[in-house]
Amino acid sequence: MRPVVPYVTAALLFGLGVYGVLRRRNAVLVLMAVELMLNAVNLILVTADTTVRAQLPHSGQVFALFVIVLAAAEIGVGLAIVLQLYRLRASVAVDDVPLTEPPVPVAAAPAGGAATTAGGGEVPSSRRSTDGPEGAK
Repeated sequence: MRPVVPYVTAALLFGLGVYGVLRRRNAVLVLMAVELMLNAVNLILVTADTTVRAQLPHSGQVFALFVIVLAAAEIGVGLAIVLQLYRLRASVAVDDVPLTEPPVPVAAAPAGGAATTAGGGEVPSSRRSTDGPEGAK
């Protein structure tokens, strides 16, 4: 078997994956480009295992299995992050993701003496506690 064809194919796949990571703005397409790069590495590992006489037999195929497991974990975590990003921002554009969290302003007491909940929301007037046992002052 001539190893040139799989090596060139792997180089083209890896180059296409790098282009996809650098140029895409959609997070799902960036994850797909990373998968292309990982598949190119798998192709190189299996081709090198079949063409090079190594001390350990089938070591390239074992490493390829580890890369497949790594890719599955990356997709699971990556898609969870993308789904959470879509829920928060209604967009999966990578350019719109803030890299730092803005400082949280100190909340001032609401005007009018209205009661607030722990989350900062106002408590309806029908549920406010009163001073007297009958509800009258």
